Amino acid sequence: MKPKSRTNTNPENELVVRLDKWLWAARFYKTRALARKAIEGGKVEIEGVRAKPSKNIKIGVKIKLRLGYDIREFKTMALADKRGSASQASRLYQESEQSILAREKAAQQRKISAQSIVYDDRKPKKHQRRLMQKLKRNQ
Repeated sequence: MKPKSRTNTNPENELVVRLDKWLWAARFYKTRALARKAIEGGKVEIEGVRAKPSKNIKIGVKIKLRLGYDIREFKTMALADKRGSASQASRLYQESEQSILAREKAAQQRKISAQSIVYDDRKPKKHQRRLMQKLKRNQ
């Protein structure tokens, strides 16, 4: 019986890796379980289509990923099924310019909105608490 290789190939003999493994290896998630949960929760799209954790990806695939408040769009540049250093992980993908600009703009808006909230050293009253909850829900 032949031993299985660690890297998969599809019928066209192209190297492929499972999506959840690749996201973990690219350091978007700390564990494969977290990567799998995010994929199953609909936070990851491949080529505009909602993905499954077992989806095999290739080099050149466009992935859209929601992490917290940010939406990242990037293209796979290399494949890996093992987690390496952060510098190795950054070589696995290339984020699009629009994605970078949108993230910076959203971060700036969050920073401005956080500065506009005045905090008091006392416990907020019911009305103030309701306003803060409403503001958090609308973000």
